[in-house]
Amino acid sequence: MTFKTKESRLLIVLAAFFVANTVLSEFIGVKIFSVEKTLGFEPVNWKLFGVENLSLDMSAGSLTWPLVFIMTDIINEYFGVKQVRFLSILTAILVLFLFGMTWISIQVTPSDFWLIQEVNGENIKMDLAYNKVFGQGMWIIFGSLTAFLLGQILDVSIFHRIKKWTGEKALWLRATGSTVVSQLIDSFVVAFIAFYLNPAYDWTWQTVLAICLVGYIYKFTVAVLLTPILYVIHYLVDSFLGKDLARKLLKDAQS
Repeated sequence: MTFKTKESRLLIVLAAFFVANTVLSEFIGVKIFSVEKTLGFEPVNWKLFGVENLSLDMSAGSLTWPLVFIMTDIINEYFGVKQVRFLSILTAILVLFLFGMTWISIQVTPSDFWLIQEVNGENIKMDLAYNKVFGQGMWIIFGSLTAFLLGQILDVSIFHRIKKWTGEKALWLRATGSTVVSQLIDSFVVAFIAFYLNPAYDWTWQTVLAICLVGYIYKFTVAVLLTPILYVIHYLVDSFLGKDLARKLLKDAQS
């Protein structure tokens, strides 16, 4: 296969979006935002497992993670499980490399003129802000990457199994079904490693489970709402490849 063929160019484009969104999700994930307040509502303040004042406070990475799973499903649909697994491992290695280089950038000595910058009339300690934003703890990185790999393995396996049952029909079922199951595991693993096993936090398992369930409700809702986008991308890919080539790739991906 050369880069001149339609299928090779398609794989490059899909893989690029897959890698870019994964890396972006990791880096912007340090920010926590309120879903309710962003939408103009008051926090829900649920109580689960004895944990009070639970609201939809999500990592900003949750804005782009759904795109990662859409790319996962599309690549799985046309290129099969092996390509998704290869890209997932490659992406995990790239994320580790980028975090390693980020750690090195934190260690270098900043220039004096850069240390204090005036922003909107306030003096900002730039080095402190830089280190705070980019210097995520190793527990969080390890938890996130572990959850990512486990989630990907589950997603592609469930997607492939459902596709064997349904054939080319019910794209929504295999896409949504695989995502909601893998995201359940993903949500628990990242929180369990980053906040329960991490000695820097004193979270109980009840707190971890409650936070995970609240987060999962948000992810489940987003996965369902984004299902039409999957059909749009599927249509665009079929149009780009042509009916015969698209059918051939779909058939080969199941083998």
